[in-house]
Amino acid sequence: MKIKNIYLVLCLLGIIIPYASFIPWMMENGLNVPLFLNQIASSPVASFGWLDVIVSEVALFVFIYSDSQKRKVQYWRLTIIGTLTVGVSLGLPLYLYLREISKNE
Repeated sequence: MKIKNIYLVLCLLGIIIPYASFIPWMMENGLNVPLFLNQIASSPVASFGWLDVIVSEVALFVFIYSDSQKRKVQYWRLTIIGTLTVGVSLGLPLYLYLREISKNE
């Protein structure tokens, strides 16, 4: 299997796995932002996880912007949208996929 196809599979998993937990929560609680934020900070371990994700997202954004300018990766902005709407689990493999296909053009 080619690496670009592996990145595509990781994109799909990066959407399916996080949303498999989030969608049932949303169906039960709706768009209850105060409850969501309360549960994010409900324990030091939960806060640790979310703070780790935030730092990872910022690092990913810096990497994507810098690398996409050097390598002339098209559609890199989609990875920012993917990261903000799903997470690093989509943004990173999506960027790596776009980078791979830009090498082949």
